[in-house]
Amino acid sequence: AVVMALLPQPPYTPTREFGDKVEHIIAFAVLAALANLGFPGAAKRTIVERLSFLGAGIEVMQSIPALNRDCEPLDWLADTLAVAVVTLAFALWRRRRARAA
Repeated sequence: AVVMALLPQPPYTPTREFGDKVEHIIAFAVLAALANLGFPGAAKRTIVERLSFLGAGIEVMQSIPALNRDCEPLDWLADTLAVAVVTLAFALWRRRRARAA
């Protein structure tokens, strides 16, 4: 995700037709799912915080003129919201599974 975000000319992906924000949402939703699956004992706030920081860092790096990319705070917001929603969904799913067991 970081490499694709920082390439001056990223390769074509079918999601590009839906817009930049959709690509951000998909990428960070997948990262959040992987983080929640890979670190089930981690505090949910920590997962959201760290992935949100990654999104902010990407946006800051995209402001480097040589990369010919745009730094957009709304992209960071889309990243953070996607991470928060997926992390909340995992927390609710785990709580439901615990009650059923």
